[in-house]
Amino acid sequence: MSTPIIVQKFGGTSVANLDRMRNVADVVAAERDLGHHVVVVVSAMSGETNRLVALAHDAVEEPPPRELDALVATGEQVSTALLAMILSQRGIPARSILGYQMGLRTTGAHTRARITEFDRRTFDQAFAEGTVLVAAGFQGVDPEGDVTTLGRGGSDTTAVAIAAGLGASFCDIYTDVDGVYTADPNVVSNARLLEKIAYEEMLELASLGAKVLQIRSVELAMKYEVPVRVRNSFTRSAGTLLTKEDADMEGVAVQGVSLDRNDAKISLRRVPDQPGVASKIFTPLSEAGIVVDMIIQNASEDGKTDLTFTVPKTDLKQATRIVEKLAQEIGIHRVETAPDIAKVSIVGVGMRSHAGVATRTFSVLAQEGINIQMISTSEIKISVVIDEKYAELAVRSLHEVFELHKEPKARTSWT
Repeated sequence: MSTPIIVQKFGGTSVANLDRMRNVADVVAAERDLGHHVVVVVSAMSGETNRLVALAHDAVEEPPPRELDALVATGEQVSTALLAMILSQRGIPARSILGYQMGLRTTGAHTRARITEFDRRTFDQAFAEGTVLVAAGFQGVDPEGDVTTLGRGGSDTTAVAIAAGLGASFCDIYTDVDGVYTADPNVVSNARLLEKIAYEEMLELASLGAKVLQIRSVELAMKYEVPVRVRNSFTRSAGTLLTKEDADMEGVAVQGVSLDRNDAKISLRRVPDQPGVASKIFTPLSEAGIVVDMIIQNASEDGKTDLTFTVPKTDLKQATRIVEKLAQEIGIHRVETAPDIAKVSIVGVGMRSHAGVATRTFSVLAQEGINIQMISTSEIKISVVIDEKYAELAVRSLHEVFELHKEPKARTSWT
């Protein structure tokens, strides 16, 4: 029987200083004492990536992406080396390893590269030697041999990719929270820690504003069925397991409520209702790298239509400039913007087999006097856009009406 492999990933808060790195060393030692092969993936020390990005922008107005990657990747180089030193001092053979050294190949899209290849030979050699490899998250190497980075939160993706490539028993993502909750505990005081959550549910929650895991890491985990545990590096709780959907999960209609305050709304009034107009509007936004989320179109009988969509709040000014220019070319009567909105969503794989979820959602918001501006749905999600001032009230009300504070077996039946 082969020795189980555990990949442990520690975020910036877990390696923020030397004392916290020593705590990480304790966690690594405990796992190794269980007889497991251990691979450690670390992020840069808390705040370091932001500092390096700011430094680049102080140096030049628009840093070249290649050089920006070369700069920010040094943050992980520092934390890997320091943790390897601390582990070695404790008598645990350890060696730091960077993206290019572990054969983590990526595309050449600097600052947002995607992993294309992973070579496990260096890891197998380390296992044979009894060495713990401390791997740099967030970084890889492109076909030209240049350093690339995977985007914010990319260390999660690095860890899952390594776990998938090694066939690891678990990929443990250590952070400063105990796991995945039914809602943000800072908003809902009785939010409940989930023992497990389906990949699809976590993917929806991550895309809807939950910041526990990076979206691409969840996509990768789901594709390769990597068991991922979200755990607290300070309390070492059992955490939340990301896994395949099972019958227990299907029996629960709603698993969690998320809140995203990072979107803004753009409304185009009296747009010509003609073929190709939508393409003329959304193509320039796409070319500018602006992600459009929810879209609603209301057609009238006079050949005009209203078109409303959401974009990241940070892109609102640029998106507004683009559509205002288009308004003159296409014949749009008016452009309206609303930065003070929030997106509240409920998620659960059980929605596929439970009736009345939408009715329950809209009813409780109506009872609280909260107007719904936009609605988006999927098989396992309902999202609504509302005024930002009602965001926390909406989250608490939905959490209460779906009884998410209770363990699933104790919940009241409703239709």
